[in-house]
Amino acid sequence: MKKTVFLFLSLISLSAMAQKTDTTMLEQLMKSKPELFGGILNHPEHNQVQILYTQIDRDAQNNPHFKSFSYNLNPNHYFYPASTVKLAAVIFALEKVNTLNKTGLTARSTMITDSAFKGQTKVIKDETAENKLPSIAHYIKKILLTSDNDAFNRLFEFIGRAEINDKLKRNGLHHSRILNRLAIGDAGESAKHTNPIKFYNGDKLVYSQQPQYDPKEYKLKLSNLIMGKGYLDSADQLVNKPFSLANKNAFAISDQQKLMQKLLFPQSFPINERFNLTPEDYKLIYTFMSMYPTEAKYPKYDEKEFWPTYAKMLYYGREKGIALDKNIRIFNKYGDSYGFIIDNSYFVDFKNGVEYLLTAVVQSNEDGIYNDNKYEYETVCFPFMKNLGQVIYQLELQRIKKFKPNLSSFALDY
Repeated sequence: MKKTVFLFLSLISLSAMAQKTDTTMLEQLMKSKPELFGGILNHPEHNQVQILYTQIDRDAQNNPHFKSFSYNLNPNHYFYPASTVKLAAVIFALEKVNTLNKTGLTARSTMITDSAFKGQTKVIKDETAENKLPSIAHYIKKILLTSDNDAFNRLFEFIGRAEINDKLKRNGLHHSRILNRLAIGDAGESAKHTNPIKFYNGDKLVYSQQPQYDPKEYKLKLSNLIMGKGYLDSADQLVNKPFSLANKNAFAISDQQKLMQKLLFPQSFPINERFNLTPEDYKLIYTFMSMYPTEAKYPKYDEKEFWPTYAKMLYYGREKGIALDKNIRIFNKYGDSYGFIIDNSYFVDFKNGVEYLLTAVVQSNEDGIYNDNKYEYETVCFPFMKNLGQVIYQLELQRIKKFKPNLSSFALDY
């Protein structure tokens, strides 16, 4: 009887995930507002736009049911995912901690990173932490608050490249790979080697991890890997040939939203498909995904550099001084690099009972030159993200729901 019930629940979950996605509504919605989206719609392939929007309706028991809408969605059409890959690292790092808990390791154990291969660096302290010591939990805070690159690199080294990519596949994220560290020119052999690490509880060594080597390449069938007409090399010299992103990280929009869905709605998946996270882990991730940098004490951020809506692209863009709606929280992970802006978000309006998933990517690189830091973020990408988020929000405000959702589980103490 138990097997029958489990199979039935599994089929319900799989059915919900495999439902057909509407491919027309978003295009019609954007066409109805040419003043906001006309430029993008006139050449969507030029701006490499992909959108996945998922409505959420609750039943009488507050269980979520999903209906998805897409625009230009193609998991094989490559875009550079930038920092959006960091959310996977956050989850997988906590899962690894939980498999090692018998050693005494916790997310707050002191994490001392050594070096063992060319280009690797050590970490023995963290001045942004309250106790001045590095830890998995503190790295997670920095990743989710302001997308800290070094924090991601340390989690990458802890999890290991092989385990990261194995977990992507085991979670059904088949159009994604994470091959290297970020913002340090990590590629080739250096990316295949990760650092030795030791963890301490006080002065007691609780876990020691040897250097790891991963020889695999993680091939994917992707188009659009060669872009533009030129790029600046490591010496800032112009190379007049297209830029190749063939050996870089990949994280499809559909995979990004699936990861977010599994993270935020674990009850919608069979038990054996859920992440191996504790209630404390979920609280840690949810808190810092939705917190504004200005609300954090450790790390303490300069508001001029990291203003409240700095990370909330979908709805706020990158504008400063915008009045915040206290009823709204956005749980998200964004990325920006090579002219691409990506945001993977879950939006909650507690007052009006609004919730939805929205994931999107847009690029602008008018001169076709990469690595020159000349991208139209301010004039094309950020306005597009802001407009898209706000139009979807207004659509949700008008949507009639049979049951108003109970969103109290996402009302966190900041």
